[in-house]
Amino acid sequence: MSKQTAIVLVHGFWGNASHWNRVILELSRKGYTSLHAVEMPLTSLADDAERTRKMVAQQKGPVLLVGHSYGGAVITEAGDLPNVVGLVYIAAFAPDAGESPGGITQEHPPEAAANLSPDSDGYLWVLPDKFHESFCPDLTPEEGFVMGVTQKAPLASTFGNTITAPAWKKKPSWYQISGEDRMIAPANQERMSARLNARKVITLAASHASLASKPAEIAALIDEAAKATAPA
Repeated sequence: MSKQTAIVLVHGFWGNASHWNRVILELSRKGYTSLHAVEMPLTSLADDAERTRKMVAQQKGPVLLVGHSYGGAVITEAGDLPNVVGLVYIAAFAPDAGESPGGITQEHPPEAAANLSPDSDGYLWVLPDKFHESFCPDLTPEEGFVMGVTQKAPLASTFGNTITAPAWKKKPSWYQISGEDRMIAPANQERMSARLNARKVITLAASHASLASKPAEIAALIDEAAKATAPA
């Protein structure tokens, strides 16, 4: 029955839906056929949550929401929908009510904080020549170069947008910590995952781009969550 669950993948800052490509292939090999990756504008938490809600509303059956990085804040805000059966956080923000990704970041600033640079239009970029070392040092330099050139920058103001009613207080959750993350400090991931009352928390020796460097492990966690939340 879990193969009938729709899996909706939500990307984070400095990426787009294609960041999930390796996880999508792994899930497809496991037999999942209802796979969807939201493409968010990264203009505000409200805009991104609304885009995600619309994607969820298009699904006819149960939905498992999976969020990477800032995508975790999005599924936290958008996940309290009747057909959402669970939440999976991949090296992600899982804010409580009134918290923002920016506020959480300030608690334990990440190693790569100095490599973020705003432009004159209010978008916040990872310096392209620092993208590989900041975001995905466990990928090849060539992969990091392409990801840096094609990164999707958020409006910097989005960092300060706060959660209203966190869905993880009502929905079962799973969490993957990246132990070598330079974008969200592992200490912040440990604190957020500890308060979720998650069904399972795993730690991988991975960068922030664990969805690309450890796709088999990420897909296995999503598969476990889909089976645990499948209709009886």
